[in-house]
Amino acid sequence: MESDISQAFQKELSCFICLSCLTDPVTISCGHSFCRACLHLSWEDIQPPVRCPLCREQYWKELRTNIVLKKLVSIVRQASLMKDLSSKEHKCVTHEDTKRIFCAENRIFLCPLCSNSHEHRGHRHCPIEAAAEDQMDRLLKQMTSLWEKVQENQENLEAESRMRTLWTDYLTLREEMIRTEYKKLHPLLCEEEEKHIESMRNEGQCVLEKLRTSETMMVQKRKELKEMYQELMAMSQEPYVVLLQGLDDMFRRSESMQLSMPQAIKTELNALPITGLTESYNQFQVRISLPNITMIHHKINLFNAMRRLSFRPHRKDTSADYAGCYSATWSSQSFILGKYYWEIDLKDSWDWAVGVCKDSLLRNRNQVIEPEGAFLLVCVKEGNDYSLLTTCPVFQHYIEKPLGRVGVFLDCEEGCLSFVNVAKSSLIHKYPSGTFKNPVWPYFSMGKSEIQYHSDF
Repeated sequence: MESDISQAFQKELSCFICLSCLTDPVTISCGHSFCRACLHLSWEDIQPPVRCPLCREQYWKELRTNIVLKKLVSIVRQASLMKDLSSKEHKCVTHEDTKRIFCAENRIFLCPLCSNSHEHRGHRHCPIEAAAEDQMDRLLKQMTSLWEKVQENQENLEAESRMRTLWTDYLTLREEMIRTEYKKLHPLLCEEEEKHIESMRNEGQCVLEKLRTSETMMVQKRKELKEMYQELMAMSQEPYVVLLQGLDDMFRRSESMQLSMPQAIKTELNALPITGLTESYNQFQVRISLPNITMIHHKINLFNAMRRLSFRPHRKDTSADYAGCYSATWSSQSFILGKYYWEIDLKDSWDWAVGVCKDSLLRNRNQVIEPEGAFLLVCVKEGNDYSLLTTCPVFQHYIEKPLGRVGVFLDCEEGCLSFVNVAKSSLIHKYPSGTFKNPVWPYFSMGKSEIQYHSDF
């Protein structure tokens, strides 16, 4: 009768996926329980929503350990350990006593008398039951750390794959934009135009090759990380007597693997000059007055939203970060007709935004503007990396950050806007004709350092 109860008890503590005793058991919303690692691996190559392996009910991926089940599993494992220790194999040949002490230095089992011998007296000892629980906790922490790296690598791999498409599209966009600008400025300079395009293409292809190589490395790393995770998972299902003797080398390999993660490739084009670009815009120079330039304390929403979009592309939904209103500083004058050009000295600043905003979005002089009505070039920084984006729609630009002055050219007749790297005489971005209707107001925002408007005209 007791044997039947014991078998039924152990059956209820078994995982349906691996058929072994539950390890770090989690209970999902339908009430069924599994090993955490088994559920993690079951998600591989499965598109959402995830479903229970038993009843097929949907559940969320956020998993919490079932503390009661974990304690029951520990009791069963401890009982199994006691049974193993009672065998002849675990009797001390010298003292004919059970080896119940674990020597941490030599990683061997000792009887009480051997643990007090001259050979082992200075070593760290503890009861085998406590040592086994500590080793299991250490193993589960290593598995958690490794799984986080599996997830990180997968996110980087998906981001790298998307980046190849984005990079190709960006090269096409810039080629069309540069050709349009050359035809407008220098319709006869075909040779210079082709050299510019060819140089950009060659640079773009080099980056594409690096992206492909990086993606291949990440695929290989995913395979290695998954194999290591499965190896740790298999060890977690071993009896305690095995668990105490075979983990150090495995931990070293796991930790070493986590330190050598492939890094994402930096995608950036050099800002190639266009002859006569800034000279053609200088004839439309105007003086811009921004009386409220010091209002910067409410701009976190804009810059943090752009930072997340740029540096955390694996985030599926960032609209909530970007929606709503943020503080703005704009000129006291609006533009309705004509062409206008002004420059802003950015020096070595970051978290800045320049451009124009729609007149209809200004609200009672309360310094608030909705992002859907602002046509901006935005620079954000994370660590040592910078990123340039434009709004309406939000679009990332893979071109080097301008140092010093940025020029803004507004063409009210065509309803378009251009941003210029003044130092390089290069085009950062140009909104297409018909982007907005008049009137519009010059816009400026900054986060970190002092920025000045260029007024040498």
